[in-house]
Amino acid sequence: MPDIIQLLPDNIANQIAAGEVIQRPASAVKELLENAVDAGATEIKLIVNDAGKALVQVIDNGKGMSETDARMSFERHATSKIKNIDDLFHIKTMGFRGEALASIAAVAQVELKSKKVEDTTGTYIEIDNSLVKKQEPVAMQQGTSIAMKNLFFNVPARRNFLKSNPSELRHIVDEFTRVAMAFPDVFFSLTSNGQQVFHLEKGTLKQRIVQILGNNYNAKLVSVQEQSNYMNIYGFVGKPDTAKKTRGDQYFFVNNRFIKSAYLNHAIMGAFAEMIAKDSFPMYTLFIELDPSQIDINVHPTKQEIKFEDEKIVYAFVQSAVKHSLAQFSISPTLDFELDASIQHSDAVSKPFTEERKSAATFSSLYNTFTKKNQAHFIENKSELKHWKDLYEPAKNESGFLGSTTEPVIEDQITINREQEFISLRAFATQPAMAMENLVQLHNTYIVLQNDTGFILIHQQNAHERILYERFVKAIDGKPIAIQQSLFPITIELAAMDTVIVNELLPELHLLGYHLEPFGNNTFVIQGTPADIAVGNEKTAIEKMLEQFKHFSTDLKYNKREKLLRSLAWQQAIKAGTSLKQKEMKILAEDLFACNTPNINPNGKPTYTVFKKNELDKMFGR
Repeated sequence: MPDIIQLLPDNIANQIAAGEVIQRPASAVKELLENAVDAGATEIKLIVNDAGKALVQVIDNGKGMSETDARMSFERHATSKIKNIDDLFHIKTMGFRGEALASIAAVAQVELKSKKVEDTTGTYIEIDNSLVKKQEPVAMQQGTSIAMKNLFFNVPARRNFLKSNPSELRHIVDEFTRVAMAFPDVFFSLTSNGQQVFHLEKGTLKQRIVQILGNNYNAKLVSVQEQSNYMNIYGFVGKPDTAKKTRGDQYFFVNNRFIKSAYLNHAIMGAFAEMIAKDSFPMYTLFIELDPSQIDINVHPTKQEIKFEDEKIVYAFVQSAVKHSLAQFSISPTLDFELDASIQHSDAVSKPFTEERKSAATFSSLYNTFTKKNQAHFIENKSELKHWKDLYEPAKNESGFLGSTTEPVIEDQITINREQEFISLRAFATQPAMAMENLVQLHNTYIVLQNDTGFILIHQQNAHERILYERFVKAIDGKPIAIQQSLFPITIELAAMDTVIVNELLPELHLLGYHLEPFGNNTFVIQGTPADIAVGNEKTAIEKMLEQFKHFSTDLKYNKREKLLRSLAWQQAIKAGTSLKQKEMKILAEDLFACNTPNINPNGKPTYTVFKKNELDKMFGR
């Protein structure tokens, strides 16, 4: 039998290795930007065309490379960062494994120009499918320019798995943002298809955060800074009122390297406990500095996951630092000792405390309860406070069994068939004597409709979400919603990431009644909105829609259209707690009857529950 094991050719081996390192254009962006930072650049420009599929180019003014280094940089595992095994545990640079350029050259056409400050000419290298096609001198300024063209041109199957251009551009913006956030003392710019997306001047960390995440954070950042012999932490967290429904504005850096850590995120959430809603996420940009020997960054191909030698110490330190900062800036909840003005007008305060009143108060058992020694022992049995305990005792029904005072125990009396509970709403509504007048709203959340056979309890928000969702589906499918043109168009400024999303959604938004026009520099002009959007709420409506869209974006089972429809339905729906007039309740009920799927909202929550009269009679033994 002949031998069957053989070495792979270099170009195939490189393509296999590239599968882990270069998954999409954004992967190359990350590697090239980090190389520029390691080169000591103070100005870094990123240029992409066709969302990086046609071109990804990074130009920097770093120290550059010699002719030999420029050629060697494309070899596998060629690096200037590691000389022995001990160096692997003292990494202070962004890149170190020598994989990035070799992987990029294996799946793209690459052009490199590089020049050191002491050299008279630079070096130009052209590589195609890991093979050097050209190498020659070139006149240029100090630094490096590397262009990656036609990604996956030699691996068509991989190229077919890339997402749409707006989706891939969002990933590029993500990687660009992470590197730019870590180095505020470096100028960064991002240009996409000839249009500048970011222009980030050198400055402080706070200035860089505001440049990237938006001016709305300018006055809402709390400084975090703690030092110890083991580690340091510094950065900013957002005030509780900036918390959002998505994790988008959360950045952790360890020795200036962006990382993802659910463990440390839990520490931050613990610091914000009881200050924000449970389904909200605080904004933070935090930098941890500690000895490189205390961490292992070589545990993941993208180096976004690391291991700490002692995670518990880091967890406790991060949580303590954030708590301390929130308390120091009076963000933590405190007791309010201000006296309510209405108390001043009560009889106890405004009328004189006469001897007669004093005598009556002194001889009351309530007074004695709080003036005797060890008064806690007397509260339960010897004061008028005794009846308060009854509120916390489970009441007994006539049969002697424990049960709620407000809800009778009926488990052994009635068996409800869940399939029959959600009967057809149309069938119920078409029965004679359906009371569409004098509707009742409970707790500003539920609407009661009754007829001779029972009543329906409608959840107003879930019902309105279903109504709006089906209306939006029809609009997307060819029946556009009428646009109410703005008499005075409003300008809205968005973060760069949100700008990419809006540009992607513009055609669908127009069908749904939103007329937005790009106005340059992450700005849009709101020329028109759906008629049911109140004047003055246009900006808020779009901002909330974007936030909800990003919230749904974490669920992979929804496509772009579905995420948009669900976001708008949730954003525009009448919320629980809103008081409705009779006419509004009637229209809501009638519109729900007309829906194709009236019993659930788009997320599967019930819109109504049916209570049959005969079941109610059984509950009361009738």
